[in-house]
Amino acid sequence: MALAYPRKIDLAQTPTPLQHLERASAIWGRGHRLWVKRDDLTGSTLSGNKVRKLEFIAAHAIDNGCDTLITCGGLQSNHCRATAFVGAQLGLNVHLLLRGEPPSNADGNLFLNYLAGAKVSCYPLKQYLSDIDQLFGKWQEHYAAQGGKALAIPTGGSDGIGVWGYIAACEELREDFYAAGIEQAHIVTATGSGGTQTGLTLGAALHDLPATVWGVNVCDDAQYFVDKVASDKEEWEQRYPGVPAVKVQARVLDGYVGHGYGVADETVFATIAELGRLEGLVLDPVYTGKAFVGMVTEIAAGRFKNCRDIVFVHTGGIFGVFPQRAGFDGILDANNALLGHS
Repeated sequence: MALAYPRKIDLAQTPTPLQHLERASAIWGRGHRLWVKRDDLTGSTLSGNKVRKLEFIAAHAIDNGCDTLITCGGLQSNHCRATAFVGAQLGLNVHLLLRGEPPSNADGNLFLNYLAGAKVSCYPLKQYLSDIDQLFGKWQEHYAAQGGKALAIPTGGSDGIGVWGYIAACEELREDFYAAGIEQAHIVTATGSGGTQTGLTLGAALHDLPATVWGVNVCDDAQYFVDKVASDKEEWEQRYPGVPAVKVQARVLDGYVGHGYGVADETVFATIAELGRLEGLVLDPVYTGKAFVGMVTEIAAGRFKNCRDIVFVHTGGIFGVFPQRAGFDGILDANNALLGHS
């Protein structure tokens, strides 16, 4: 299918590898081959899925005369951290509108935001939820009054521009499948702002990728993401009227949000620790840890019984592990005792 991409700036280290998880397959696969698409290796400070989106978003900003990027998210937002470093690399100012009260000592992604030189404004949860659109407008007006121009980037870079990142990634996956001998697969990804899921779902259709895409929601519910994928697709079509017409269906593995966004339970922490020991693969408690638990639970329930291969898209998030290190208390001690370490 002919597809003309908009301009992007090469920021991600791609293609990322597709790796077979041999030991994880033996424990959790139940006859399936488990694979991981290592999008945690898209860079160092630009680690994760967000940089694929920002390659297109940053090009759009520069092409439209913007000198500042404004975006939003939680205190430990991977997207905000990636935006901060993209701005630093490209000489663009970055202003982050963050949800929550800043801690006395910045850690993880928040610390890196400061290190990258981003301006950070923190807002209490209630104000953030009710006023985020007005806050974007206020700061855009502020920079315009100074003679600049700011691009407002939504949560996670998930919009009609950002979805190009994972539409393009599906071309990589098609080559990965061929090299690995994968004839049909289920693709599982964490979904929080919806853009990665939308891009993968669109990309699979556009590039004839023999795969069914599933999002494991880490917030909200299944209907929210069904609607979000439809909304992102509609915006993509409006922005780029020449794109091919495709029909897509958003699929969501619901039920793994737990006690809320950013709150992981012992099962998630234990799974992160076990996968790290088994495969040298580090997940995070906010996104990939919950998504991996959701995937292996659905495997056990027989969800994917019609297909041998399951591909987990590792969307990054390693810096989010450090502020939640207390969640591993006891789990790592128990692992050490089991292995005979002191």
